[in-house]
Amino acid sequence: MKIHEYQAKVLFRQVGVPVPEGYPAFSVAEAIEVAKKLPGPVRVVKAQIHAGGRGLGGGVKVCKTMEDVEEKAGQILGMMLKTHQTGPHGQLVRRLYIEAGADIRRELYLGMLLDRDTGRIVVMASTEGGMSIEDVAHNTPEKIYKEWADPRVGLQGFQARKLGFKLGLSAKAVGAFTKLLLNLYKLYIEKDCSLVEINPLVITGNDEVIALDGKVNFDDNGVFRHPDIVAMRDLDEEDAAEVEAGKYDLSYVHLDGNVGCLVNGAGLAMATMDILKTFGAEPANFLDVGGGATAEKVTAAFKIILSDRRVQAIFVNIFGGIMKCDTIAEGVIVAAKEVGLDRPLVVRLEGTNVELGRKLLAESGLPIINASDMKDGAQKAAAAAKKFAETGAVA
Repeated sequence: MKIHEYQAKVLFRQVGVPVPEGYPAFSVAEAIEVAKKLPGPVRVVKAQIHAGGRGLGGGVKVCKTMEDVEEKAGQILGMMLKTHQTGPHGQLVRRLYIEAGADIRRELYLGMLLDRDTGRIVVMASTEGGMSIEDVAHNTPEKIYKEWADPRVGLQGFQARKLGFKLGLSAKAVGAFTKLLLNLYKLYIEKDCSLVEINPLVITGNDEVIALDGKVNFDDNGVFRHPDIVAMRDLDEEDAAEVEAGKYDLSYVHLDGNVGCLVNGAGLAMATMDILKTFGAEPANFLDVGGGATAEKVTAAFKIILSDRRVQAIFVNIFGGIMKCDTIAEGVIVAAKEVGLDRPLVVRLEGTNVELGRKLLAESGLPIINASDMKDGAQKAAAAAKKFAETGAVA
């Protein structure tokens, strides 16, 4: 789960991470109103979307007068902001953050996330603040300094100080940096975060350390423990199909391909996507209905796939263990009849109650393309998608 910058800074303040004064705004009039609360003369108007690179995309503007605030707020609010993380279509800006200007002497990068190779939280710091950390890692990896937190004792003060000195900070700034970093680590652990990032982290003229930006993501498996975090969720920033899937506890990720996948088991789902690519198709989604899905969940999953107009064929690939093939068949039949099956459907069933599942599908009256195994199903789904794109034929 992701939150906006202004929400991240609320959390920063709660743990003692210094941030400039600022307020969210949802209209131009509100932007002017909250800007008057800031000391000035410099104020910054920031687009609030769940993507990085907002400045390069024109979503961050420095204003020196109230007239500038009004003008820039009007330009940014409602724009389709395109960055390297939004894709070519961009993201609609519905919220702004109006922030006080800062005395910036240096810009640094600071972030922490789970290093899956070591099973530890890694803290990354760099002198190249304000830049994409991916570009820094690619072009000048030696400028990224790292420390790993031992989960038994957590991040230690000496590790924070070591990073501060590697960044070339003064003794005063190292002290402020150490305090900030340890507080940030506390936030990461207490709120079940998956990523905490400040880019840029700035050093002011009098050696204060301030979070000028803030990005915080959370582990979806842990948010049930944090109702205050759940309340920050902005569904407008999320894929509508993924939001709908979440209502039924379905593991769904929207992709850009042409074959919709309905599979049970994450490993099988990934293998299904791989084999589709082998035969020249592209998966339109990752969708794992799980081992104990009901017919209702399967129906919901099938409807979500059909709602994607880029899907040119559907591949149902089920290996029934805990999941019963007849349950899958019942859900597919109900959904197809409710929504209308207007694209080719390829089904491969194997495992528990497979004969009953095949019987239900055969007697459903639906134009189903049966597959003998996974390879056969992937080949038929790829061919059906190609034929549908060319002719519009369902079967």
